[in-house]
Amino acid sequence: MALCEVYWDHQIPLPKPFLIHAKVTVALVALLCFINSYDGEFVFDDSEAIVNNKDLKPSTPLNNIWSNDFWGSNLSSNSSHKSYRPLTVLTFRLNYLLAGGLNPIGFHVLNIILHAAISALMINVFAILTGGLAYDDKGRMLNLAPKTSVLAGLIFAAHPIHTESVAGIVGRADLLCAVFFQLSFITYCKAFSRGSGRDDRFSVQWVVVSILLCAAAMLCKEQGITVLGVNAAFDVLLICNVNVYELTQRLLRRKNPLAFSEIFQKGLLTRLALMGLGGLAMLYARWRIMGTGPPAFTEVDNPASFEENVFLRIVNYNYYYCLNAWLLLCPWWLCFDWSMGCVPLIKSATDWRMGWLLLLWCFLIGLIKQALYSPDRQRRRTTTLALVLLVVPFLPACNVFFRVGFVIAERVLYLSSAGYCLLLAFAFGHCCYRWSKYRNLLRVCMLVLLCFYMARSALRSHQWQSEKRLFTSALSVCPLNAKVHYNVGKNLADRGNTTAAIGYYREAVRLHPTYVHAMNNLGNIMKERNELIEAEQLLTAAVAIQPDFAAAWMNLGIVRNSMRKYEDAEYSYLNAIRFRKKYPDCYYNLGRLYADQNRHVDALNAWRNATMLKPDHSLAWNNMVILLDNTGNLGQAELIGREALRLLPKDPTIMFSLANVLGKLQKYKESEGFFLRALQINPNAASFHGNLAVLYHRWGKLELAEKHYELSLNLDPEAPGTRDNYNMLRRKMDQLKQLTP
Repeated sequence: MALCEVYWDHQIPLPKPFLIHAKVTVALVALLCFINSYDGEFVFDDSEAIVNNKDLKPSTPLNNIWSNDFWGSNLSSNSSHKSYRPLTVLTFRLNYLLAGGLNPIGFHVLNIILHAAISALMINVFAILTGGLAYDDKGRMLNLAPKTSVLAGLIFAAHPIHTESVAGIVGRADLLCAVFFQLSFITYCKAFSRGSGRDDRFSVQWVVVSILLCAAAMLCKEQGITVLGVNAAFDVLLICNVNVYELTQRLLRRKNPLAFSEIFQKGLLTRLALMGLGGLAMLYARWRIMGTGPPAFTEVDNPASFEENVFLRIVNYNYYYCLNAWLLLCPWWLCFDWSMGCVPLIKSATDWRMGWLLLLWCFLIGLIKQALYSPDRQRRRTTTLALVLLVVPFLPACNVFFRVGFVIAERVLYLSSAGYCLLLAFAFGHCCYRWSKYRNLLRVCMLVLLCFYMARSALRSHQWQSEKRLFTSALSVCPLNAKVHYNVGKNLADRGNTTAAIGYYREAVRLHPTYVHAMNNLGNIMKERNELIEAEQLLTAAVAIQPDFAAAWMNLGIVRNSMRKYEDAEYSYLNAIRFRKKYPDCYYNLGRLYADQNRHVDALNAWRNATMLKPDHSLAWNNMVILLDNTGNLGQAELIGREALRLLPKDPTIMFSLANVLGKLQKYKESEGFFLRALQINPNAASFHGNLAVLYHRWGKLELAEKHYELSLNLDPEAPGTRDNYNMLRRKMDQLKQLTP
């Protein structure tokens, strides 16, 4: 048996378990940490990626997921974020089909299971990177798990930085990417023959399969392509046994010029060429798919990237790296969003936060020194590969190659955290080896850290169960973040607490004076409270800041219509339609404006446009029927009402309006049928009973008329006209009784 065991591994105070036992233990820890998120709601980005994403619905052609972005928008659209993750969207669609709709439990359970599986599989990845796997003489892996890989797996399973990826359903992209990332790496390792005694033998087929799995990872999330860098580093350092520092020195001193040829004789050049071509092909395909143009981000998304001073831009990027490193070391301050002033920019070299940059780079330089100069080959390799696993998956988020649309995103650290976990486990084992007399103290410290991580993960998962908890938890972490206050206010407004919401919206606008969405929502609340002057001021400011903000233009039109500023209202509505061609709600409100001005033809045209853009626009259909009814066009009103019911066969308001029209046309039997169908759907509608009573009154069915008048008055004693009609009916019935012998 050929056993490769690192010298510090047996010093770690853990029993050396069988591989299957280790994986089960790590998976159970992962489940324990995040299981309380299983019954959470759809929160934050879940609304756009899942709830409002038409690509999940069976009625949408399956091919759409290959031409749309992660949020369901066409990739060719200027507003698209160009995030192309069709395999992730496909799993969302499967969740939708299996659950019979938008049931969040199924989505959450799959995320938790994926994290448990990834955590278990990480043991294999860590064991390979540390060279701690055991093999027999025939090259078969033995069922033993190195202690270092088990400890690193436990830390990975419990790390709180993963909460957003696990408890937030949109984190599925990171989880699936991690699965294929791991499979690609493990498959690449399978390309090399074990126990053959020859380093130049490798399987091209396994390398190709690894590249295909990398492509699958990239179709889950763009970060997946970084596995090629990890594979290449593993090949150079472990397969080809290259000492980077010594090789560099030889080349610089022109000693042993055959050094490169010796490496290439082992097939490295062929493998690197295969991975390079595969990577370039994936990048080219990705570039073509997203329309050969990067997504457009604003300054609020990533303010450092808009800094004109190059030095300050680099400094702030490095400060972001410090914050990411701190979240890995001490994941207590976690937030769903880190934009909009949450992290103030460093504006000068005298800023006290510059010290964090120096500390970060001193620490990294120390690790790099260990990776390059350590006399111990095993320690050198482990440190280097752990750094590779930490840094390479983070490269797409570092702003070096292209601008990203965030300041800090906890989800992007899901894979990078594996490198941190391996470094921490390696450091713990090395400390136990060097300071064996303090082993019990070190054991207690590691146990406390694991318990802290597990408790923090459980608490954070609880916060991700609902938007109220999630948004409120961010107030203490990012009090300067306008988006946090906006989301707290929006959540309060959605639950009917508009009074409290106003304060948060005002704070969001104070922190970020050009926050047009906060202005729009605050303006809407002011409109509902009939504080029209302030509503108009807020919405006017919003469209002045962002002239193409169609929703704000429409809301401004509603306010101006309420203020009887009809020309200004029409101008606002037409602007909204100009900036959003397909805007049925705006056409509906424009029709209401024209109806208020007695421009009946224009109103009907506007409502017809609304129904053409949105065939199930009930209010537009109903208003057309009512307007035609009120203007005496009963025949046309009947046609429109019947057309509407073909599209909306269960809409009680359209049934009610059509029944009124048919009653006036003296089609009493048919009118009665629609009234009764409407009452089956909404039996407590006083107006339905009242108008049915009028129908019976005209029809001569006085007892039925009396019954429904009384039902209407019981439901709404103040119903206009119903009391008078009822009294008129009673007088008529009394007269008939007197005439009856």
